[in-house]
Amino acid sequence: MKTLVKVLTYVVFPLIIILLVYLNYDSVMQPVRFDKEVARRSDVAIGRLVSIRTLQDAYKSENGRFLSTADSLIDFYNNGQITVVRQIGSMDDSLAVAQNRVRRDSIRIFVRDTLLKDIKFPIDSIKYIPFSGGDTIRMASVTRVVSGVNIPLFEAVIPYDILLRGLDRQSIINLKDEQNKYGRYPGLKVGDIENPNNNAGNWE
Repeated sequence: MKTLVKVLTYVVFPLIIILLVYLNYDSVMQPVRFDKEVARRSDVAIGRLVSIRTLQDAYKSENGRFLSTADSLIDFYNNGQITVVRQIGSMDDSLAVAQNRVRRDSIRIFVRDTLLKDIKFPIDSIKYIPFSGGDTIRMASVTRVVSGVNIPLFEAVIPYDILLRGLDRQSIINLKDEQNKYGRYPGLKVGDIENPNNNAGNWE
């Protein structure tokens, strides 16, 4: 009997206490770990959406509309050209201006030679949702009449359900509920095909 009491006192009870302390610590840290991982994944995903917006803006400047698929954007990046205006001389040089030595020339340059020079991922992966295992970013483009004017619009969205795949399910549900509560898209989104927003991202 004494041996059993010693085992309980010196072995079992301390192990139970350690387990309870660990479980309590883990329950406190779980939301912290979740928020940290959400921030990490969101940072990568936002980089994709910003790159999509850059290409969409460039395409619209050339063609007056947006593209509706990521594959079309990739083709535009690889094979498309944009017009770049360069100025020869300085408008601050009054003598050069008076002598008509200041002028502007328009030149055509390949998109791949001027845009997205600092991206940290292959351009072909711009269409994929990071950490998803291959799911693609959802894109759409339309032209709507706003106050009698045709306005091209586009959007690209990454749902939290896909971006945060593999994380704690209840935490994802809580995050989505919070977004829905305030009328926000439950994920990351740039542009809007319903309401013109100057192609803003919902993280900005």
